[in-house]
Amino acid sequence: MLQFTVKRLVVALLVALTVSGLSFGLIFLSGDPAVAIAGEGAQQSDIEAVRHRFGFDRPVVVQYVDWVGDVLAGDLGDSFYFSRPVADLLADRIPVSATLGGLAIALAIGLAIPLGMTAAVYRNRLADRISLLIGTIGQATPSFWLGLMLVWLFGVKLRWLPVSGSESLTHFILPALVLGYYAVPSMLRLCRTGMINALQSDYVRTARAKGLRPRQVLFGHAIRNAILPVVSVATVEFGFILGGSVVVESVFSIKGVGLLAWESIGRNDFPTIQAIILLYSMIYVWLTFFADIINAWLDPRIRVS
Repeated sequence: MLQFTVKRLVVALLVALTVSGLSFGLIFLSGDPAVAIAGEGAQQSDIEAVRHRFGFDRPVVVQYVDWVGDVLAGDLGDSFYFSRPVADLLADRIPVSATLGGLAIALAIGLAIPLGMTAAVYRNRLADRISLLIGTIGQATPSFWLGLMLVWLFGVKLRWLPVSGSESLTHFILPALVLGYYAVPSMLRLCRTGMINALQSDYVRTARAKGLRPRQVLFGHAIRNAILPVVSVATVEFGFILGGSVVVESVFSIKGVGLLAWESIGRNDFPTIQAIILLYSMIYVWLTFFADIINAWLDPRIRVS
């Protein structure tokens, strides 16, 4: 297990290094950042002053090395628009987005696994078709449209739930439902397929032959192998949920990292955009790493291979 963990850690570090380079390079994709910061109609002397002030006149490799050193030291630069350290901005917003993402993925897992198990146990019957229909609707429904419909129904018409802000957990119910429902289909189908394969396996037939009750067979033997792919996808979906929060946080006016990204893009706040891209990328890389470790712990065949 230790050897497997070390190998996966080396891969994760290499991917993180690559992602850091891509995150740094994104600031130059839209052209000369000094021109964007100086604004339209700026004179060449003003552009050169901006270029010198922010170090854009230095070699790109030197800029990258200095940037990586600052990031490792916890210095993500200063926001052009908010005139605050980007690290402080993220420190204020990350808990909000983490709460939203955690509730969303918990909701998604809480729906996907029971629905997937039900669909597998009652394969090709009404319960199976209803479960797959729920998943198909979730995959086909745009998150911004679903969010607006929930705002209209539960916030405007019924007045059951707040539709903006993040002051209490009730403010997270609707946005978590939107984000979580979008992640249900992939996990539902994987759970269904894994459970069907598990129920047809030799060890499950042996358990049945020993006289174990169906509930013992299902929860004591089949579910462990059936949820292996769900664990991997759940970690990936959590990364997608954090990325998708840009739209949902804008719809529900939740002051998290997603809304900060939306505001920064519209204002050409390059240091903030750069830091958010790096943050989301690192979260995705390390979630994948931990998913590999969890899968190897659940299934020894993975680390042996």
